Amino acid sequence: MDSPYHPGSRAVQDRVGVRELADHVGRSIGQGIRPVAAAFLELQPMLVIGAADPADGRVWASLLTGEPGFVRATGPRRISVAGGLPEGDPLAAALMVPGTPVGTIALDPRTRRRMRLNGRSRPTLRGLAVEADQVFSNCPKYLQQRRLLGARPPAPGPRPTRDPRTTRGTDLTPAQRDFVAAADTFFLATVRAGGADASHRGGNPGFVRVVSPRDLEWTDYPGNAMFLSLGNLTRDPRAGLLFLDWTTGTALHLTGTAHTVYAPDGTRTVRLTLTETHETADVSPWTWSAPTYSPANPPLR
Repeated sequence: MDSPYHPGSRAVQDRVGVRELADHVGRSIGQGIRPVAAAFLELQPMLVIGAADPADGRVWASLLTGEPGFVRATGPRRISVAGGLPEGDPLAAALMVPGTPVGTIALDPRTRRRMRLNGRSRPTLRGLAVEADQVFSNCPKYLQQRRLLGARPPAPGPRPTRDPRTTRGTDLTPAQRDFVAAADTFFLATVRAGGADASHRGGNPGFVRVVSPRDLEWTDYPGNAMFLSLGNLTRDPRAGLLFLDWTTGTALHLTGTAHTVYAPDGTRTVRLTLTETHETADVSPWTWSAPTYSPANPPLR
């Protein structure tokens, strides 16, 4: 059987000394969507998607939402997503290009389960479809538990043709810096030649450190030994981050370049330099409870 890993992931696995473990874990990566995975998808009210914008090459992570059932398996290797990204989302144009490499992650805070599906997207009359190249689940490590409280009522009045709720910049504002520094979860999009990946990062508030208005970093906690994200970054430093306000539905999208610093004590730190920021209100209609933090979260230094 061909390895599910590309040379970038292999390089990190060898550097950390987990190739044998990665080979064992990698057996869970397939192309087909099993019935249990299909059932899991249909229960989800949100899906994170990561890709590169073909117009300028910048990598972003974005959020798709809907009533449970808006994401469903429509074939042994295909999912369909009803609806689309909000107008003004940095990936809205990219997903209109057939064959765009995408990474997706369906994360359920209620059950602390997550599933990843990487492949190629194409627009459809109802939204978009993704043909899978890789399908696999991850353990619940570093995943905070939240209850879904319900949906907020839509704002009264007609929706404007251009969304004024999106603000763009090149630096984090003071409020955005505080928001990032208080986050317990974010989503990371990375790319490689012919592919993309979307993953989750979690920890106690403060695990993401804002170094300057254009620089932030986080400790890369031990995970499943696949090193798909860090492997991508060894070959292509472009990255996109998504921070979500679980109460208001506001989304903060960041794009830039990242690299990993390996310390002599074995710890790894990922450092991101920003290129652009997008902050949009009401990206998600859902309201979630305060978190119960994962027992796996390491204490902050």
